Amino acid sequence: MPYALVFGRDTNDKALRQPLSDHDVMPRILIITGEASGDLHGANLARALKAQDPDVVLAGIGGSEMQAAGVRLVRETGRFDIIGMIGPLMVFAVIRRFLAVRRLFRSEPWDAVVFIDHPGLNLRYAYFAKAAGLRVFYYIAPQIWAWRPGRIHWIKQRVDHVLVILPFEKAIYDQAGVRCTFVGHPLLDAVAPQYDRGGLRKSFALASEGPVIALLPGSRTSEVESLLPILLEAAEKLAHRDPQTQFLLAQASTIQDNLLESLLRRSSVSVKVVKERASEVMAVSDLALVASGTATLQAAVIGTPLILVYRTSALTFWLAFFLIRVRWIGLVNLVAGRTVVPELIQADATGQRLYEEALRLLEDRFAYDEMKRSLAKVRAALGEPGASIRAAEVVLAACRG
Repeated sequence: MPYALVFGRDTNDKALRQPLSDHDVMPRILIITGEASGDLHGANLARALKAQDPDVVLAGIGGSEMQAAGVRLVRETGRFDIIGMIGPLMVFAVIRRFLAVRRLFRSEPWDAVVFIDHPGLNLRYAYFAKAAGLRVFYYIAPQIWAWRPGRIHWIKQRVDHVLVILPFEKAIYDQAGVRCTFVGHPLLDAVAPQYDRGGLRKSFALASEGPVIALLPGSRTSEVESLLPILLEAAEKLAHRDPQTQFLLAQASTIQDNLLESLLRRSSVSVKVVKERASEVMAVSDLALVASGTATLQAAVIGTPLILVYRTSALTFWLAFFLIRVRWIGLVNLVAGRTVVPELIQADATGQRLYEEALRLLEDRFAYDEMKRSLAKVRAALGEPGASIRAAEVVLAACRG
């Protein structure tokens, strides 16, 4: 089922209206997320808020990470991906969920509500939060610079303060007259300052000689099905050129083992699969072949040269061509404001083209080192570690003001 309406296991209308404590504690903050990545960012924000004010009362909509960080979950995050036609029961479930969130906003004298990412839901929730008279923050803002720029009008009406994580976003919101603070990118807190490549080679049982290539085919099933065969074709050509080449595949937690096993069996190249250690896989590798997404920026922060690859259905690509308003799809190039990383998209996303670009970087030391220097500049542009701390400072200052 594409959508799950999940209240906290025994949550009902009465539970939503119950106070969080027997006496007033200030400040009271709601944190609202919509998916797993938001749950992680929400948890980091909650820890930062608690560190700065141990008496802060936190509640919200999220998952296990936020709960472990001290957030009282009003209900757990459920999926909200609706594809195609929906029936009466689905419509009822959606309406019920929105009504429950509206009651939540009116159930307590909240000092602030912080929405995290997931604009499809959260911008609608923000309407109810603003109608309830709450102070509204948005952390990890909608990518209006890429598509649906008209959302800025909703943001102006429903959000008091936007906390952005990409350096070029602040100017967009400033120009629109929306209060905005650049807090830095959370990736800088998730990635180690440096890695022991020799130690990682041993931990992954890699030979001491020969280049290591990272394969990151994405975190969605459709991405892996489309892109992994392309990555494997390029890997076969690289292995044929240099039999000492070694390959690591970073498996996302959302990808099932049987999907990877099925696709890897069709390839003649030997690939070691590593689960949920993407940063380490990138750090130990000489080059990364990466599906478009946050992983490309992650590789840049780590400093591993990379090639971006992406392919989708013809219809989706056609729609994106008319809707997306940016020159590049890779975050690395967007932050740099120029082409730093090759982008092999749609017709260019072939095993042969990927092999050619990989070979160019592996054989041209000047091009390889130039990319590393450019990636270091991208990392510097993302600010300093501590995005969650700075976001918490802004929220608490407003609550105390």
